Order: sequence, then structure tokens, then C-alpha cells
Amino acid sequence: MSQRLSEQEIQRRESLNAMRQLGIEPFPAAQYHVDTLASSLKQNFQEGKQVCLAGRIMIKRIQGKASFCTLKDSSGTFQLYINRDILCPDEDKTMYNVVFKKLLDFGDFIGIKGETFTTQVGEPSVKVTELTVLGKSVKPLPVVKEDEDGKIHDAFTDPELRYRMRYVDLVVNDHVKDTFIKRSKIISAMRKYLTDKGYLEVETPILQTIPGGAAARPFITHHNALDTPLYLRIANELYLKRLIVGGFDGVFEFAKDFRNEGMDRTHNPEFTQMEMYVSYKDYNWMMDFTESMLEYICMEVHGTTDVMIGENKVSFKAPFPRVPMIKAILDHTGIDIADMDEKGLREVCDQLGVEHEPSMGKGKLIDEIFGEKCEGNYIQPTFITDYPIEMSPLCKVHRDNPELTERFELMVNGKELANAYSELNDPIDQRARFEEQAALLERGDTEAMFIDQDFLRALEYGMPPTSGMGIGIDRLTMFLTNNSSIQEVLFFPQMRPEKVEVLPTPADFVNIGVPSEWAEHIMEAGYHDVNAFKSAKATAIHQQLNGYRKKNKLDIPAVQLADVESWLA
Repeated sequence: MSQRLSEQEIQRRESLNAMRQLGIEPFPAAQYHVDTLASSLKQNFQEGKQVCLAGRIMIKRIQGKASFCTLKDSSGTFQLYINRDILCPDEDKTMYNVVFKKLLDFGDFIGIKGETFTTQVGEPSVKVTELTVLGKSVKPLPVVKEDEDGKIHDAFTDPELRYRMRYVDLVVNDHVKDTFIKRSKIISAMRKYLTDKGYLEVETPILQTIPGGAAARPFITHHNALDTPLYLRIANELYLKRLIVGGFDGVFEFAKDFRNEGMDRTHNPEFTQMEMYVSYKDYNWMMDFTESMLEYICMEVHGTTDVMIGENKVSFKAPFPRVPMIKAILDHTGIDIADMDEKGLREVCDQLGVEHEPSMGKGKLIDEIFGEKCEGNYIQPTFITDYPIEMSPLCKVHRDNPELTERFELMVNGKELANAYSELNDPIDQRARFEEQAALLERGDTEAMFIDQDFLRALEYGMPPTSGMGIGIDRLTMFLTNNSSIQEVLFFPQMRPEKVEVLPTPADFVNIGVPSEWAEHIMEAGYHDVNAFKSAKATAIHQQLNGYRKKNKLDIPAVQLADVESWLA
């Protein structure tokens, strides 16, 4: 597909070709042996040290036969001092006068060798003795400038561009890279905490014949060889429980899950969560475990349990408060829903102005009431416990109240962060719950669960008392990096397909009579549309093409005005 090039892009391609004419390969294949990073060089700076760095050119300040340049690598930036006679001690000064000064651009990759020293103004620098071109940037990066007062100009801030071109975002916005470094630390700390407790990290299928483990609408695909529909998993719960049946005492998985639902600042159709299951435990134990794990992660990532989330100072210092769901609804609405049927709950929804659909059962109605009227009030980490049985088809009935289940959700800053149960291990009860979900599915509830016959068979072989918990990695990262949008903590969030401009090809110009040797140069000369070309004046085209031929020293005959007139005819 043809692409329209800007003037800068054309100039950079010309520089690339000029390098090759000088015998310099702009995209070399050989390994470049880097021995230090910018950050470590700054932190442990010593004068007179021989070093080798590589990275992008971010700033060039040409000062005659001596110049300064800022090099940016994966760790930060460092200043380079490039002197013509030091870089080119022999008579040939091409590497400085032509390559560095004229052909290298902002964003190009170079490797340098040199000696560390301190400039007269006290800036740690490297006096470059050798320069190697490692990669030419043929598309210019955005130029973000900071003035003497610290104000940023021409910042790359458009979310549409930042998320679509994350590779550019990472280069020009340093705080973005810091967010993803913290995300990696969060996952590493969680993984270490779990493995140190003796639990086994496992992998389970992403393509599933039955989407189970959560109430959500799945993505559907098709396996051609088996000629059967498959679903991208909405959760990995049922497979992890199968492993508990199989004899593992504790398993966990960092899972990519997929839910075919709406997108907003806190939801992406593809997301990451960690799910774990531990035998012989209950949800009370899991609350203790969860708050201790989160306290540990905060300390590993921030060195403190206090973090800012928006304007709220939130403490992850254990223990966290524990509030039953029915009490939470009573506290925030003044209404006791403990013994209400579906009709009564609909009346409560109407009274409170909570939207509801005919397909919703008791569980969904209660969930809507809590979500609309209660959830946002819990800023500090709080366990909401003891959910009504209709809301939790995979959860064990509460030992003291058969209308409730042994379940908790952890609320932080008004949002759910984790969800956990004392797991249902009675296969007869589980089958009845699945059948209730199937009835909701028939009523039109697209998020109700399917009946998983194989999982029921696994339970019939016996599963020990077990507690399970899932925690959203994306949302935890949002909290611990103080980002209000999930798109900020995903390298490549889901977006609508980009509209790409379809440009003509040389063949399109050949079709209207332009000779093939000229057709390939037409667009580079400035004509990006066949119709626009045909509507232009013949004299203007004649002058422009011959000017382009002369400037680029094309080895083809000059265009005659009569020729152009024949093309346009």
C-alpha cells in the first residue's frame, strides 16, 4: 500500500540513501557490545572511564567543529560531547561533517565509545571517540520541549494517538515507561509472595468449549479442524478447581481473560487477573491472606503502604474492615433487603432510581443496587462479605445463614479489586445452581453461566474444602500508579480499527497514460491523487516534474509539455 510522505520523511529517506552511498549501512545486523547504561553511568560517575553506550539521539546542538548530543537509552539520558578532530583524528572528517551534522536526525539510534569527563559547567559527559549508526528513524518523533520555567510545549498528550502509538508514547513521555515498570514489579512481587508460600503457578486453556467461572458475555470463535464453536475464557476458575480435585494443595495463574462487554475507563475486553485456589481454607483465611499480600506488594513497589489514588490517600496497611453486603446496603440506602423476593427488589430499584431489566434475577438486582448506591463509598480497602446466594452460583452456602454465601469482594477507592469464595464443593448443590443459571440464560441474561458437565463430574470425584480468590492486575496497577484509566496501564488497549488513507500506486498513473519510468516518481513529486493530477494544469505539471528530475538527478528523459497534455487528455 502506498503512503503519503511528509517533507521530513522524504528528507530522512534521502539521508538514509546518502549514508549507503558513503558505505554506511543504516540498519546493521551485527551485535553492538554495550557495556553501560545511562542511569548507572550517572549514579556511579567517574572521570576518565572508557564506556560504550547505545540509544536514540534526542537533542543535537551543533557548534562548529564541536557539538553536544543527548543520548537516550532504556534507563535514561546522558550527554555526549562530539569533537570533529577527536571523532575523526585523520584527514577524513566525513563522519562528523556529513554523517553526524547532516545525516543523523532526532530519534536515530547510534552507538558510541568514549571517555567520561566533566564539562566546564559541571555536566557529566562522554567524549566520543567512535560513533556507529545503529538504526535510522525515517519518521520523525514528536518534539516535546521544556522551557527554562519547566513548562512543557508540544507534549504528546492526545490519548487516541498515545494508545494507538504506544511505541512513540514510551519514547517521548518518560512517566509512561515508569508506569509499566511498576506494573512489572507488582506482578513480580505477587508471584514471589505466592511461590514463597509454596503455591504452584500453572497454565490453563484460553480456548474453552464452555465459558465458565464468571457471569459474563464471552467472545465466540470456531475451530475448523474440530468443526466446533469455542469461547475465549472469561475466567480460569473451573480449570484451577479441577487441579485441586487432582491433588494440588494450592495453585495460581496470571490469566488473560476476555469478556465481550462494554469498554470504559475501567474496563477493557482483554484483561489480566490472578486467580488462586488453596485447599482446606475458607474465605476468612483468604481475607487475611489477601490483605497481607497487598501490604507486601505495596512495600515492594513503593516502600510504604500509603498511596495516592486520585485525591484520596489510601492505606493498604492490614487489617482491612469487613462489612456484610446486606448491612452495606442498609447503611447507604436505609433499606433492609434481607428477606426480599424479586418483586420487592424491583420495587427498591424503582424507589432508588436504579435501572433494571426484565431478564435480571434477584442476584443481578442486588448487584445493581449495591453498585449504584454503595460501592463508591468505600475508599479505604474494605472487604464486603456474605453475598446473597443468588449472586454467587459457585460459592458455598454461608454456614450460619442459608440465604447467604461465604464470599467477599475487596473494595478500594470505590471499585472492586478482588473477589473470593469459600468454594462450593457439593456436586449436587452445584448442579442445582448451574440449572438456575441456565434458566436465567433462557430468560435472556447473556451473562448467565453455562452448565459445565465435566466440571460437575470432577466435583463428583471429590474436592476438599477450598478457598479461591481472583484479583485484577490491571486495576491494582491503576491504584498503585495513580492512574484513573485502564488504558494507561495496558501497553496496547483495545481500540477501533484505524482509518488508513488508501493512496494510488504507480500502476494507477500508468493506466492514464503516464510512462512506467515516470509513474513511480509522480507521487514523490507531490501528486497523491489521480483525479487531482488530471485536474492540474499541464504547464504546472511539466515544470514540477522536470524540476523534480533535475533535483533528484533522475536518469530518464525530460518530460515534454505535449506528453503531459496527452496524459491529461
